[in-house]
Amino acid sequence: MRFRLLRRRLTISAPRMAVRSALPWPFRWAVFAIVLGFCGAIGLWAFEFGKDIAGLDGGTKDELVRVRAELIAVRAELVEAKDARDKAQSVANTADTLLTTEKASQERLQAQVKQLDAENHTLRDDLGFFEKLIPATGGEGVAIRSLQAEVQNGSKVKWQVLVIQASKNTQEFNGRMELTFSGLMNGKPWSAALPGGPQPIRVRQYGRVEGEYELPALVVVKSMTARVLDGDNVKATQSIKL
Repeated sequence: MRFRLLRRRLTISAPRMAVRSALPWPFRWAVFAIVLGFCGAIGLWAFEFGKDIAGLDGGTKDELVRVRAELIAVRAELVEAKDARDKAQSVANTADTLLTTEKASQERLQAQVKQLDAENHTLRDDLGFFEKLIPATGGEGVAIRSLQAEVQNGSKVKWQVLVIQASKNTQEFNGRMELTFSGLMNGKPWSAALPGGPQPIRVRQYGRVEGEYELPALVVVKSMTARVLDGDNVKATQSIKL
């Protein structure tokens, strides 16, 4: 047994041994304080070096003043830029409003131009109508100067009668005008007058009467006759073919 214990201690399988030097605790704390102070010194040096690089050293007050002044200037420019943007937006909104107003005005002008064209066309028709007021020959009393009629869509007749008094300084004529229409209905002769009967008419120099007549179904109108009546007396008459 002893031989085995001796062999274990002398061979490679013998237990390991650690040799440590025993330091007193005060010496250990002194070493720790030295290391901590050295680290603090390095950190302080790094902090001061960083301030120097960034230009934030407490001694460079002029640079700080300059940076603050630049910051104030940048803020002022930002405010001016915002004001300019607001003004530009206001101008853009005003331009949009003006454009909308101009478009509406242009549409109104186009409508007025169309209305003026229609009125011009009407005036031309009236001019042609009044030209017919000039008597072809001299005469006395009431006369039918013009009788016009137009069949529209085969269902109605649009008519117009112009009555004049060729004499000057004549008295106003109060009478009636009678219209009759003639044609065929289912191949048979047909005639009819205005539904309301003769229409009253008053003429000093000229008078115009116009209207529309609805044709009955299956009627083909061929002619129209106008008569100017003074009581039961026929003062003028005229017929046209359609």
